[in-house]
Amino acid sequence: MDDLLAEFLAETTEAVADLDTALVVLERQGGDAETLARIFRAVHSVKGAAGFLALHRLGAVAHAAENLLGLYRDGEAPVTPAGVTAVLAALDAIRGILNGLGETGVEPEGDDTALVAALDAAAAAGGDGARTALEPDIALPAMEVSAIELPEGPAEVAAATLVEEPAVAPAPATATAAATATASAATPAAPAASGAAPAATSIRVSLGVLDDLMTLASELVLVRNQLLQIARSETTSPFAAPLGRLSRITSDLQEGVMKTRMQPVSAAWGALPRIVRDLGAELGKRIDLAMSGGDTELDRQVLESIRDPLTHIVRNSCDHGLEAPEARRLAGKPEIGRINLSARQEGGRIVIEISDDGRGLDLARVRARALERGLATEAELAGMREEDVARFVFRAGFSTAEAITAVSGRGVGMDVVRSNIERIGGTVDLQTFTGQGTTITIRIPLTLAIVSALVVQSAGERFAIPQATVVELVGLKAGGIMVEWLDAAPVLRLRGQLLPLVALGPQLGLEAPREAGQAVEGFVAVLQGDSGRYGILVDSVFDTEEIVVKPVAPILRDLTAFSGNTILGDGSIIMILDPAGIARLSGIGAGSAEAQEERVADTARTQVLLFRAGGSATPIAVPLGVVARLESLPGASIETAGGRPTAQHRGQLMPLVPIGPWNAPGPQGSQPVLVFQDGARQLGLMVDEIIDVLEETLVLRPSDAVPGFLGVAIVAGRATDVLDCAYWLRLGDPGWFGKSQGTAPRLLLVEDSGFFRQIVVPALTAAGYEVTACADAAQALALREEGAMFDCVLSDIEMPGMDGFALLQEMRRDGPWSRIPVVALTGKAGPADVARGRVAGFAQYVAKFDRDHVLEALARAIGGGA
Repeated sequence: MDDLLAEFLAETTEAVADLDTALVVLERQGGDAETLARIFRAVHSVKGAAGFLALHRLGAVAHAAENLLGLYRDGEAPVTPAGVTAVLAALDAIRGILNGLGETGVEPEGDDTALVAALDAAAAAGGDGARTALEPDIALPAMEVSAIELPEGPAEVAAATLVEEPAVAPAPATATAAATATASAATPAAPAASGAAPAATSIRVSLGVLDDLMTLASELVLVRNQLLQIARSETTSPFAAPLGRLSRITSDLQEGVMKTRMQPVSAAWGALPRIVRDLGAELGKRIDLAMSGGDTELDRQVLESIRDPLTHIVRNSCDHGLEAPEARRLAGKPEIGRINLSARQEGGRIVIEISDDGRGLDLARVRARALERGLATEAELAGMREEDVARFVFRAGFSTAEAITAVSGRGVGMDVVRSNIERIGGTVDLQTFTGQGTTITIRIPLTLAIVSALVVQSAGERFAIPQATVVELVGLKAGGIMVEWLDAAPVLRLRGQLLPLVALGPQLGLEAPREAGQAVEGFVAVLQGDSGRYGILVDSVFDTEEIVVKPVAPILRDLTAFSGNTILGDGSIIMILDPAGIARLSGIGAGSAEAQEERVADTARTQVLLFRAGGSATPIAVPLGVVARLESLPGASIETAGGRPTAQHRGQLMPLVPIGPWNAPGPQGSQPVLVFQDGARQLGLMVDEIIDVLEETLVLRPSDAVPGFLGVAIVAGRATDVLDCAYWLRLGDPGWFGKSQGTAPRLLLVEDSGFFRQIVVPALTAAGYEVTACADAAQALALREEGAMFDCVLSDIEMPGMDGFALLQEMRRDGPWSRIPVVALTGKAGPADVARGRVAGFAQYVAKFDRDHVLEALARAIGGGA
C-alpha cells in the first residue's frame, strides 16, 4: 500500500468515525446548522479524495449521500428520520469499503445500486423518498411523535414518551432494518449493524502532547546522565547493570519521541510554487522556482515557525528582487528570473538558503533611507561594511520600495522574519551583490533536541561540541604531533596538510593569548565548519554524552560562538559551541572583514611545500594541494624491483622516483617521500629534506632548459625551482596519464595562469577527463565559434579582460554552450564568494588545488547533481 492511500485511509477513517453520533444529534435537534455543515464537509471530503484516487465505488456512495446532505444544509428539505437512516446506511457501506481497502489495498467488489437509489430517492422526495426506495413492498407503521425528550445521559433515553397510532397496514420491519440490510448485502465485508470501523494504523496527536513527551524525555535523559555519573564513581555498584539497561531504554525512548516530531522541510514550502506562479502572473514576470533538499527533516514546531518567514522572503524575491523581463534583457540576463530554495543539515543545524538572480539591494538607497529615518549618522554609514548596511532591511518598518503594492512595500515583514527565526534560537543573514542577486541564509540551531556531544575543557571551563561536527581528535605531546607556528598563527601539520587552529581559551577571552613559538600541550578537536576543517585547541577531553539542548538566552544571542546550553550529569550548566560561529569569530574562512580583505589582496596566493632534493641547496616548491601526504619511510622498507626503487606501503607496492642524484638510506635510516595518489594508484617522490609549508604569491618565470621543472619563482625571499609534477609522475609510471581518450568526459579549462594550467591539467587527465586548456575567455569563446563541444567548463574567476562571471554570462545568452555546466575554480572560496557564485549561476564553486573537491564538483555538475 502506498503512502498516499495509507494517509487517505487514516484521515477518512477518522473523519467518519463520529458521524453516526453527529447524525443522531442532527436528527434529534431537527437541523442544527453547525452539525450539518460538519457532516456535509466530511462526506464531501471523502467523495473528493475518492475521485482523486479513482475509488469509483466509494465515490458513488459518498456522492449520493452528499446530494441528500446538501439539501439539508441548504434548507431545501427538512431533516427526516428516514433520510438520516439512509445516510447511516451509506456510512456503513463506506466503512465496509474502507475496511476492504485497508486489508487488500484495492476497492472490494460490491453492488451499491439499491443504496444509491435509496439516497437519490430521498433527495428527490425531500428526504421522505428513502423509505419507499429502501422498502418497496413494506409499509412503515404510522407513528406520531407527540413528545420526545432525549436527555444528555444515555441511561435516561427510556424516560422518552412515544405515543403511537395504528397504521393502515402494519409492517414486519422498519426502514432502519431495511437500510442496514441493503448496505450489508451490498458490502459483504462491512460489519453488520455494528458500524465498526477498520483498525486505524495511525492516530493524530496534538502538538501539546508531543511537547510534553519531549520535555519528559529530556528530563529523563538528564536524570539518566546523573545516575550514570554516580555509577562511574562506584566500580562495584549493584546498580550498574540496571542502569545500563535504563540507558538503552531511555535512548530508544527519546529517539522515538523525536521521530514523532520530525517532518521534511518540504512541508513548509509546499505552497510556494503556487505562490510564485500567481505572483509572476500578477507582476508580469516569468519566474522559475528551484527547490532542493526538501527531504531534510526538522522538528515540527520549528517547521511551523519558519513557514511564514519563508513565504515572505520568497514573495520579496518575486516583487523586489527579480527584474521585469525587459529590464533583464537590457542587463544581459535571461528573461526568466530564478529563485533557488535549498535546505541542508550541517552538524546538527538546518541551513536554508533562498537566493535569486535579480538586481540585488540598492545599498545607496538603503543608506539614504537609514539616514532619513535616523538609524545612523553619515559618518557611521560611511564606515559601515556593505553587509552591515544591508542588514538595515531587518529593522522594523524599514522599506526601500517607492510605492505600496498588494505584495509588499509597507515596511512590515523582514523584521518579523528575523524575530520569528530568532525566537526559535536561529539566525538570519543576508548577502547581496548589485546586479547579480541576493542570498538570505537561515540557520536554525539545535533546539528542543537531544544530541551526542563531546565535552572538552579549556581555561578551567567545560564546553560541549556537537559530535556530528567532530572529525577526529589529535593528542599533542612532546616528541609526537606538535603545534607549529606560521607567524603568530598556530597550525597543525596533519597528514601533510596544514590545519588552522583556534585556541579556545584566548578566543573566548578566558585566558591570555599564547605567544608565537610557545609549546602547546593538550588536544586538538578537528571540526568541520562552513568554510572547511579547522582545529580547536583545548586542555582536556572528557567523555561523549547525550545532552539536552536548550536555546541560548536572548541576552546571549549575539555571542556567535555558542548555539545553546545544556545541563551535564553532575548538574553543571555548560555552553554548546557553534563550530561555524567560532570559525567566523576567529577569522577562519570568510567570517570577518579582515579575512575578506586579506582574501581580496591574496587572490593569487597558494600553499606551497618547500623541500630540497638531489643534494642541491636550491629549494624546490610544489603546490601542497597536489601532494596526498608526506611519509618518512624506514630505509629497510625500500627495495629494488626491475632496477627501480620501490616500497611496500599500506598493502601494495609504491614506485619511488628520486629527484636528482640519490643515495639510498641505510637500514637504520629513513627516507622523506612526497606521496602522490590517484584512487588506488600511488607514487612517491624521494627528497632530501622537507623545509616548510607556506603561502606565497607565485610569479613564475618559465624555463624549458631544465626538464622536470616549470621554472623559477621567488619564495620566502629566495629563488626557488617549481616542480613539474606531470613530468615526474610520467617518469615513475608511464601509464599514470594513460586513460583512453574519446570515452572520457570532455572538459574545457579556462585559466590565465600557465603555472596553474600545468598543475591542474595533469590532475584532471589522471582523473579520466579529456582536457582542453585555454589561457583566457576569448580563446574559449573562439572554440565555441569553431563548433567545439564540452561536457563541462572549469573556469577561473579573476582573469584579465573578460572574467569568469562575464564568461558565464556570455555562455548563457544563447547558442550551443548555453546549457553547459560551469564550475568556478578560484582562490576566493569563502561563504560570501560561494553565495555570489551560486547567484551568478555556477554549478559548483571550489577552491584551487583542493583536488578532491574539484573532482567531486565536476562529477556532480556533469551528472546533473549541481
